[in-house]
Amino acid sequence: MSDTPVQDSPAPAGLTPADLEQAQRREIDTPSSQVMRFGPADALPLDAGVTLAPWQIAYETYGTLNADRSNAILICHALTGDQYVASTNPVTRKPGWWTMLVGPGKPVDTDRYFVICANVLGGCMGTTGPASTNPETGAPYALSMPVVTIRDMVRAQARLVEHLGIETLFAVVGGSMGGMQVLQWASLYPEKVFAAVPIATGARHSSQNIAFHEVGRQAVMADPDWLGGNYIAAGRRPSKGLSVARMAAHITYMSDTSLHRKFGRNLQDREAPTFGFDADFQIESYLRHQGLTFVDRFDANSYLYVTRAMDYFDLAAEHGGSLARAFLRTSTRFCVISFTTDWLFPTSESKAVVRALNAAAANVSFVEVHSDRGHDAFLLDEPEMFRTVRGFLTGAAHARGIPAPGGAA
Repeated sequence: MSDTPVQDSPAPAGLTPADLEQAQRREIDTPSSQVMRFGPADALPLDAGVTLAPWQIAYETYGTLNADRSNAILICHALTGDQYVASTNPVTRKPGWWTMLVGPGKPVDTDRYFVICANVLGGCMGTTGPASTNPETGAPYALSMPVVTIRDMVRAQARLVEHLGIETLFAVVGGSMGGMQVLQWASLYPEKVFAAVPIATGARHSSQNIAFHEVGRQAVMADPDWLGGNYIAAGRRPSKGLSVARMAAHITYMSDTSLHRKFGRNLQDREAPTFGFDADFQIESYLRHQGLTFVDRFDANSYLYVTRAMDYFDLAAEHGGSLARAFLRTSTRFCVISFTTDWLFPTSESKAVVRALNAAAANVSFVEVHSDRGHDAFLLDEPEMFRTVRGFLTGAAHARGIPAPGGAA
């Protein structure tokens, strides 16, 4: 398999940029997935000190909820992911972003578990975000949308889970920003999470990561078509700025080894350098392609909001500076997974979480997966990660009495 997540591969033949833009706009308010809408009576309190109402959350489900509603797994997506974890994305028409992990017979086995995946608050695939229509004005929220946090995203997911009639989630699983949501779930709603699998993540965003995000946001806001965030109403798109932001971020998702293996210093369709500023090297062409395809499926203001939510995440700060206190008296079972060459969320970040869980006397296991693919490894074909997730969930399911396919516990 390619080291590139499937979402940013070329669009299917026959799909033009205009087709993709139209599909993207349609998904913002009226997603192809399931959607749960909440009126003024169900306002969502936000960390910014305001409430959001009305609001909606878009989600997909897979598998069957059992009679006692004990087999539900919530999958939390990463920064630019969506609810289509194991089904076709309606914008790009590409397979789901974690189809190797989620599905019948897969480590997150939809023959055994009922899987829920929701688009995050602030996103652009059907959950309320800056591109959504503000019912008071009839125009997109743009920057009038309140800034959201990881905790706000989790509160919104909790409302969804509650309205689905599920009192306790069997497990919450996610990588990167999704892993932040997993940790927030386990801290905020410990009584509602039987098992937690945070992957390639940390309990707070580092200064370096905040710096990378700020470069991306400044690239978006420097685009003359950004128009102070009001580009949708003006029929414009800050494509160049968003593309550069994606290029910069994508570098952080890979390791030096994986970049060298894929590209080295190879030239792109030429025998010698041009002594100009075209894409002489394959890595330059690749990054430009990643930027252009990303613009086809993501909203620029959502990029600002969701990166900001990651920046604000600091679980220890919510508990007087003590990460262990965030998990005090928890009965949740944890499986923490990191990757050897992930420099965006290095293993040291996962070990800090494990130490805090040990200090809180939590039930925790830890696996560092050997991979040369960097941070993106959690999205790729990594058999050790698959074995770890499958084994952990199988053991937890046995402890909770969730039968295996075929009836055996």
